[in-house]
Amino acid sequence: MARRILLGALAVCLVAAGAKAAEEHPPTLAIGSAAPDFDLPGIDGKNHRLSDYAAAKVLVIVFTCNHCPTAQLYENRIKALAADYRDRGVALVAIQPNNPKAVRLDELGYTDLSDSFEEMKTRASYRHFNFPYLYDGETQSVARAYGPVATPHVFIFDQEHKLRYEGRVDDSPRENLVKRRDAREAIDALLAGKPVEVASTPAVGCSTKWMYKEQGRNDEEAKFEAEPVTVQLASADDLRALRNKPDGKVRLIDFWATWCGPCVEEFPDLITMYRMYRHRPFELILVSTNYPDEKAGVLRVLTERHASNRNLLFGTTDNYGLMAAFDSTWKGAVPYTVLLDANGEVVYSSQGDLNPLELRRKILATIPDDDYIGLRAYWKAP
Repeated sequence: MARRILLGALAVCLVAAGAKAAEEHPPTLAIGSAAPDFDLPGIDGKNHRLSDYAAAKVLVIVFTCNHCPTAQLYENRIKALAADYRDRGVALVAIQPNNPKAVRLDELGYTDLSDSFEEMKTRASYRHFNFPYLYDGETQSVARAYGPVATPHVFIFDQEHKLRYEGRVDDSPRENLVKRRDAREAIDALLAGKPVEVASTPAVGCSTKWMYKEQGRNDEEAKFEAEPVTVQLASADDLRALRNKPDGKVRLIDFWATWCGPCVEEFPDLITMYRMYRHRPFELILVSTNYPDEKAGVLRVLTERHASNRNLLFGTTDNYGLMAAFDSTWKGAVPYTVLLDANGEVVYSSQGDLNPLELRRKILATIPDDDYIGLRAYWKAP
């Protein structure tokens, strides 16, 4: 009897574990399956349904997103697929599967935007998308039916909407290294009435951000808020060194003061950028133009905003001399924001309100290629 109870309990545990695994990692749609239905909002202001594409000889559904650097490197190739086959009866639809709340800030180190619906509109306009771009991040019900493992992940259906290919776009995120164009080969075969030679391939990219990963984002936020906040007094030589001693990093330097409302208002954007890009060759330096004896107030403002980046405070009361040590052309207004490239050259500056989106894109176009060769070029040429 005891053995039966034990075996029964074990069976229940195994079923529960299997259900949890399926919930966290839905299986990928099997070759030969019918296309699961969908009814999703698009960036064009319309809802798109599977039935809208009933006339297509071939239907290509690409699960992709904003934030993933692999997806970014494939954007032009996905646009080319849409353009090259449109007049041959092929419809291409992109679906964004990620829940934005499940994307950690350290996963945004190669992007200007995360994966919300409004941010999808911004990216599509910036990169001139020529295909429907649909949002599934709220419920992820469609993504769960298809089971994309990464972005981008391609699903190609025949005229009867039966799955004939799933996997990668081609065999290398670096376009100059591509040897096999799997998605094109599958489309060409279907248009010619032939079977697809290789029906399933791996899809390399950023993993799908299922809802359960939201806890990881919350844990990351708690870790950020627990980091120590310090401030150091800066001499004229220290400020000159920010410009004259490049260390291979891109530096975002922001001059501010506790009495400057606009300065403090832009802190959340600056600190978010620091958290996004700090694992790359990038650093944020906040420099307070307050007097040295106001250090306690400066530290209080920084601590309230969890500014665990490098923080400096003017080390003497010679404000104008310290300003000139950094930039002899600076007229003294704050906030004053400067972006320096790896050689210490100014590539962006702003006195007054800054445009966070413009600044993020400038940062991405300035940080040297490190983990993703070719990504810097993506940001230099929209």
